[in-house]
Order: sequence, then structure tokens, then C-alpha cells
Amino acid sequence: MLNAIADERLQTDKMPVIALAGNPNAGKTALFNAITGARQHVGNWPGVTVEKKEGFVSLDGNQALIIDLPGIYAFSSRALDETIARDFIIDERPDVVINVVDSTHLERNLYLTLQLLEMGVPVIIALNMFDEARALGLDIDIEQLSQLLGVEIIPTVAVDAEGVDELLEAAFEAASRNRLLEGEVSAAGRRSVPSFRLDYGPAVEAEISSLENHLAQNLANVPPTLRRWFAVKLLERNQGIAAKIRAQSNGSVRSFSALSNLEAEVAAGQARILEAAGQEPVDLITEVRYDKAAEIAQAVIGSDEAGSRSVSDLIDRIALHRWMAYPVFFGIIWLMFTMTFTLSEPVAEWLIGVFEMLSDWAWDLLVGIGTPDFLVGFLVDGIIAGVGAVLEFAPPIFLLFLVISVLEDVGYMARAALLSDRFMRSVGLHGKAFIPMILGFGCNVTGILATRNLENPKDRLISIMVNPLISCAGRLPVYVLFAAALFEERQGLVVFSLYLLGVLLAALAAKIIGMLVEPGETSTFVMELPPYRMPRPSAVLIHTWERGKEFLQKAGTIILAGVAIVWLLANFPPGTDANSADSLIGIIGRGIAPLLRPAGFGTWQAAVALLFGIVAKELVIGTLGVLYGVGEMNLLGAIQSAWTPLSAYAYMVMTLIYVPCIATIAAIRRETGSWKWTGITVAYTITLGWVLAVLVYQVGTMLGLS
Repeated sequence: MLNAIADERLQTDKMPVIALAGNPNAGKTALFNAITGARQHVGNWPGVTVEKKEGFVSLDGNQALIIDLPGIYAFSSRALDETIARDFIIDERPDVVINVVDSTHLERNLYLTLQLLEMGVPVIIALNMFDEARALGLDIDIEQLSQLLGVEIIPTVAVDAEGVDELLEAAFEAASRNRLLEGEVSAAGRRSVPSFRLDYGPAVEAEISSLENHLAQNLANVPPTLRRWFAVKLLERNQGIAAKIRAQSNGSVRSFSALSNLEAEVAAGQARILEAAGQEPVDLITEVRYDKAAEIAQAVIGSDEAGSRSVSDLIDRIALHRWMAYPVFFGIIWLMFTMTFTLSEPVAEWLIGVFEMLSDWAWDLLVGIGTPDFLVGFLVDGIIAGVGAVLEFAPPIFLLFLVISVLEDVGYMARAALLSDRFMRSVGLHGKAFIPMILGFGCNVTGILATRNLENPKDRLISIMVNPLISCAGRLPVYVLFAAALFEERQGLVVFSLYLLGVLLAALAAKIIGMLVEPGETSTFVMELPPYRMPRPSAVLIHTWERGKEFLQKAGTIILAGVAIVWLLANFPPGTDANSADSLIGIIGRGIAPLLRPAGFGTWQAAVALLFGIVAKELVIGTLGVLYGVGEMNLLGAIQSAWTPLSAYAYMVMTLIYVPCIATIAAIRRETGSWKWTGITVAYTITLGWVLAVLVYQVGTMLGLS
């Protein structure tokens, strides 16, 4: 139950609840943003860390709570997102559900619409991306579609807020009408049985009717409005609904007996359907829904073959070509990194100058007012130098996120996921596992949480354990620093090689772990390819900022605290030279350094930076900025004088692979629920990182690259 929402409704006195439901990529989030504007907040669903968005909207003095449900294709209960959406609709019974439907993929989207209607909740359809449907030459008969489904339909263009006012008026009216109906039904407050019904054929309908009667006679806690839907789901072998029925029973002997009888009746009914229809019930029911969705779509859509869909088809002849697709993919990724460093370099150099001026100004100011030397050193050489060393690499990070956002908005990332399917299957996963990997490029924690969309527990465990090998944004400043200092003419290629290495290692680790984990069910990869679109600047900038601001927040919190601790440890005990091997931090580093000597970076500074990088990978740069005590010389100059290209590349390989940051370790523990798998992940990453760093340096030395 969503207690937070229940509390909101009590506090706001009869405030209606409007839920947004729809397929991924249908424009649901854009519609949510258009409705709520700034009156929204992001939290987590109770008991889980999947993101929950809710906001408020006012119309003619009335206010409603808007809930943005996770994007789903069905209510199969195999994925956590589907379970969350299903449980919210069943348990909270929102006053109205706005079903966001992609007009350009009407048939596929109607599969979810039919299931919502079967659940008996009041539904209004937002026929979204209506402008794109027209541009594609699709002529949708809205009036006929409304009659066939029995619901009100409002065409919308969410990104431009077109149709939003009309949609809200319809939603408020439906919510009000629904509440009046609730007041007119029985004292138990239950809604009437839903009027929308799909005919599944004689064999299935007979079993549905029998199960409905059983639920009505023996399990009164199942609401009348849900009996038919529950019966259908039981025949589909939906374990989530079976568990919900068990949870709703009162635990009495009579209920226990009724549950046992229900399970036996479901099994017998499934056998009778298989014998009569020659199909498993789940396949037959799914087929009826798809056929109905196709029938409705064909009845209401008139199309012009000369629409702009052909433009997407022409592009996909190259982008998805059997042989050309992969060179195009790698070319785009290489271009992305090359552009990132080429375009961000002037801004990064300007920031370096800004922090040098800030350091000089702060030094003069603090000395001028008689500040103790210790405090001057702490603020200038510790805080400003450490945090500044990290913030200097904000431009390439933001530019990388900008390019990724453009590729997503254009529609190419969906193609990249499709291309990965064959590769993923070769390592024991399937194409959907590519999505957590893509998100891992931003943050491994986000990538790990995204594995909740994977139905197969084995796929999910493997994806969680290999995601730390995907190079996150926190590692990027380390790559940029060493690449700019020692690989000036090949920066993009060097960084691209590290990202590619991470992906290849993740694939290898997935293959090996897959051999050690119990096999699970095979799952089908379904990826809807949106048409290519021109990216909208406002949306691209918003996505870039949302991803990049985490880097700035870290700089102002974790990194700030980290560099402060590093500076203090580097200046104690009193009487030792600052940043010397005899300081506390130097003693720690000297204890670790011998282990790193075979990898070519056996200095105490490099060892300490890796140690603090476990807190946050950005701290590697902040730590080096403090420990090298660069003074008049910037950090790039210090790296050039203390490192060789070979030792630097080995260090970057180590940074890529070794122990994940603390937040990622916590996410692994939370998502696997096991210290064993968490410990294995930490152990294999640090071992693999050391071994590969040593191999890079030793083989490179033998080849004369040192």
C-alpha cells in the first residue's frame, strides 16, 4: 500500500488521484511534466528504491494528485515495474487512469489499454504524439476508436503541451463522476463490475466463470470489480495475483481450504482449456488480446504510404544493416568521445585559469588579513586545489551527457539496444540487459537499479555483478586528466578504448558468472523502435542537467569532505613536511604502494588516490590535486612530470576496474540481498583490475613502450 499517498488524500480532503500509465517511450513523462510543471517531487515507492514521481495540478480551484506510474507493456508481474503499476491500480484504485498511448504505434499500445479496461478502472486515453502520427500519414478515427473502447480520447502533443488542458478537464470530470458513482453503490463502497469484457472463447470463458463464482463464494475479500480480472490472471499462471489472493485471505481454516480448492480448480481449468483449445491458456489469452488490439487499430487507422515513416525506414536500412550497423555504431561512439574532448577543451582551459586566479586571490586575501598558515594551506591547497581539480573536468562530462541525450531523443539508442541483442545472447544475457549497461555509463548505481526491469533472476544477478565494470561518469575525470596530459593528440581514442574495454570485460564476466549461476527461464527481448525525430533543445538540456548535476553535487559534498580529509592527513603529525611520505597519508600510501609497483605506478600518491577513489571515483583527481601540491604549476604539468604514458594507461585501466565506489557496493548489497554476491563482486573487480594493470605495464615494457 502506498501510505504516503493515502496520507496525502486524507490531508487534502477528497483530493482525487489521477494515475498516468503507458508503454515506455509513449511520452508519459513528458505529459507528466507538462501537467505538473514545477509542482512535483521524486521519491521512491514504499519498500523499494524504484523512482516514483508525483505532483499536483489545479483546475478551477480544484486540486488533484498526479502519479506517474512506471512505463510498462503489460501486467505480467515478471518485472518489478509491472508489479508496482499493477499493485497501485489494484490497491489504491485511483479515481481515473490516463492511459498515454503513442499514436504512431497504436496497435502495440492498445495491448496495455485492453488490460487497463479489463481491470475496471476509469480510463481516459491521451492519444499522444498526434503530430507525429499526422506527419507519418496516419489518419486515426478518434470517434470510432472511442466507441470501440468505450472511453473518452483526447489527442495530445505532450512535449508542446497541446491538448493538456482538455485532457485535464476530462480527467477531473471523470474523477468527479466516478466518486458520485461510488457513493451510489453498496455500503461496502465497491464499484460496479466493469462493463468492458474481452471474449476469450467458450473454453476460457467457462473456466473464468467458474473461478469467478469460486472467488465470490469463498474469498469475499476479492472485490467484485476484480473477480473476472483475477480469474483471467490465475489462468495465465500469474504468480503475483495468486500471492495477492493469498495475502487478502484472513488466514482462517476456511480461507486456507478455499485457497487449496482454488489452486486445484485453476490447475484443472488450465488442463481443460489445453485439451479443448489445443493451446496453453496463457498463450490463448495473450493471442486474443493481440488480435483485438490489431482489429481495433486496423479499423480506425487510415494511412498514407508516402508518410515520413519512410525516412526512418531509409535510415534504418543503414543503421540496422546486417554488416554496416556495427561500423556505424562504433563510428558514432568514437565521434561522441572525440567531440566531447575537442569541444570542451577551451572551456576546461578557461576553468583551469579561473581556479588558478581564485587560488591566488584567496591566498593573498587570507595572508593579508593575518590568517594562520595552517588555515591558509587548508583552504587554498586543500579545498580550492582539490575541489578545483575535479570541477575543471565538468565541461567534458556535461558535453558527454549532452551528446548521449541527443542520441536518445533522436531515437538511435533504441537501435543500439537492438543491435546488442545478438552480442548479449552470446554471453548468456539478452538485449534488454543492454539498457542497465547504458545507464551505467552515467552512474553504476542507476544501472544496477535499472536491472529491476529484467524478468529473469539470473539475468538480473549477472547484470548487477558486471555493471561496476561499465565506466561511469565518476571515472571520466581520471581519463580526461591523464589523456590530456600524456595523450594530447589521441585523447578521444584513449578514452574510447577504456569504455570499450569496460564493455568487453563486462561481457566476459557475464559469460563466466553465467556458467556458475543456476540457469533461469529464457526471456524474450522486445524493443519498440521509435521513428527518428529531431531532438528538442529544451528536453536535451533538461536531461543533460539532470545527469550532470549529480557530479556538481558530489563536488560540493563527498569530494569536498574527501579532499579536506586528504589534506589533513597529508599535514599530520605536526612537524612533518606537508604532502610528504612521512605524513599519515604517506605512511598509508607506502604500505599499499609495493603492491602496485608491478603495474608501473608504485608511488604512495597513486596508491592513496586509488584508496580514496573507493569513496567516489572523482576523489582520485581531488586526492592527486592535493598530494602533488602543484602550487604555481597546474595538475596537468604535475602529471606530465611524474608519469609516463604507459604507467598512466595502466593506472586508468586499474581505475576502470578495481573496487566500485561505496554507493555502488551498497546498491549491489541492497539489490542482491546478499553479502556473498557483494563480496564476490568486490573481490573479483579488485583482482581483475590489478592483474590487467600489471599486464598492460609489463607487456608494454617488453614491447618498448615505456
